[in-house]
Amino acid sequence: MKKLFSQKHVPLVAWSASDPLTKRPEPITVFYLCVGLVLVGLGESLLVNANLGVSPWIVLSQGLSIQSGHTVGETTFFVSVVVLLLWIPLRQKPGIGTILNAVIIALVIEFSVPVLPYPSNPWLQVTQTLIGIVIVGVGSGMYLVAHLGAGPRDGLMTGLQRVTNLPIALVRTTIEIVVVMVGWYMGGIVGLGTILYALTIGLSVSAGLVVVGKLASQKLT
Repeated sequence: MKKLFSQKHVPLVAWSASDPLTKRPEPITVFYLCVGLVLVGLGESLLVNANLGVSPWIVLSQGLSIQSGHTVGETTFFVSVVVLLLWIPLRQKPGIGTILNAVIIALVIEFSVPVLPYPSNPWLQVTQTLIGIVIVGVGSGMYLVAHLGAGPRDGLMTGLQRVTNLPIALVRTTIEIVVVMVGWYMGGIVGLGTILYALTIGLSVSAGLVVVGKLASQKLT
């Protein structure tokens, strides 16, 4: 349990790519990357269908939308661009995973939301929210360990972790709390699911990294 709070690095295992910018990743690496991203998409869909509140980043996009008059889709794109620009001083490297992150997760959400449960019982909604958070954590751990480039927000997390040398769980939780507070201040809508996500996603991602690292033979930590 202590490892979940103290995990500071994304482990590299036997099937991790040697460099995010590699032009010819191994098929097994791409496979695990895609499986991880599918899991992230499914977890996000479970959160959407639980209907207890959107993720902190969507709250931020809502707040920006209210203040600017642009659509949530437009402000979401703007936020992603700004986050990617923050990669520059953090010396983060994009890769095929950075592109596939946006494509695969969007497709999975598009096709899974209509078929996944829409619970109306409050306890089932909370349960589905927590299950979704766990699945996002496991999926994030798997695709990050592939070492083919993170999505914009995960790249911000790993970049800040490297600069501060703080545990991943603490870095991710801090980012989510700051984001949701800014979004709420600007008028974004916060629900119970939003709060649960902000407080637990850091620990969930850290757990995902620990689990994936333990299940695979590590070559570097």
